[in-house]
Amino acid sequence: MASGLFITFEGGEACGKSTQVRLLAESLRAGGHVVRELREPGGTPLGEKLRHLLKHDPDGHGMAPETELLLMNASRAELVRRVVRPALGNGEIVLCDRFYDSTTAYQAGGRGLDAEAVRAVIELAVAGTRPDLTLLIRVPRQEALDRLAARNLATAPLPDRFEAEQDAFFRRVDAAYEKLAAAWPGRVRVIDGTGSPHEIALRVRSEVEALMGRSAVA
Repeated sequence: MASGLFITFEGGEACGKSTQVRLLAESLRAGGHVVRELREPGGTPLGEKLRHLLKHDPDGHGMAPETELLLMNASRAELVRRVVRPALGNGEIVLCDRFYDSTTAYQAGGRGLDAEAVRAVIELAVAGTRPDLTLLIRVPRQEALDRLAARNLATAPLPDRFEAEQDAFFRRVDAAYEKLAAAWPGRVRVIDGTGSPHEIALRVRSEVEALMGRSAVA
C-alpha cells in the first residue's frame, strides 16, 4: 500500500487551481513534508507534448471527442506509472492540478461521451490509483470569465481550445462536477473559490489538515 497522500484539484477554467496547488505545496514544505506538484494533462515529457497538442497546437483543433479522451488518458497512464505511484511509494504528498474527475466532467459531461465508456478508459489509465482527497474549487461562471479576460490582457497566453469553448459547454462541465461532488462526498470536498488567494488557501488547508489527521490515525 502506498504510504504517501494523493490530493487532486478540480474545477472549471480560471477557478484558481494552479495557484492553490502552489500555495499548498509551499505550506506543506514549510512543515517538513516532501511534496510533488503535477498537472494534467502533462507531468512527464510525453505528457507535456500531449498537453500542447490537446490545448494549444493548431493541429489539435477540431479533434474528435473520442480522440481527446484517449489522448488525455494516454498522458494520464504515463503520469500514474512513471511519477504518481513511485512518489506515493516514497511517502511523498502528491498534488495534481486535475486528474480523472476532469475527464468525467469535460469529456463525459462537456463533450457528451458515453459515461460508461469514459469510465472504462479512465480505469485502464489509472489501474486503481485513486486520490485520497479531491478539492473542487467552485467559482461563479461570470467571475471565471472576468478572471480569464484579466489574465489574457496581462500575459497574452497561447490560445487554448478549452477556454475557447461556448458557455453551454462549461455549464455541462459544471453540472458534471456537481454530480461528482454529490456522488463522492467523502473524497470530493467543495471549496468556495471566491475571495483572495490567501482566503481560499485557508479553506484548502483546513480540508488537507483534516485528511492528514485521519491518515495519521489510520
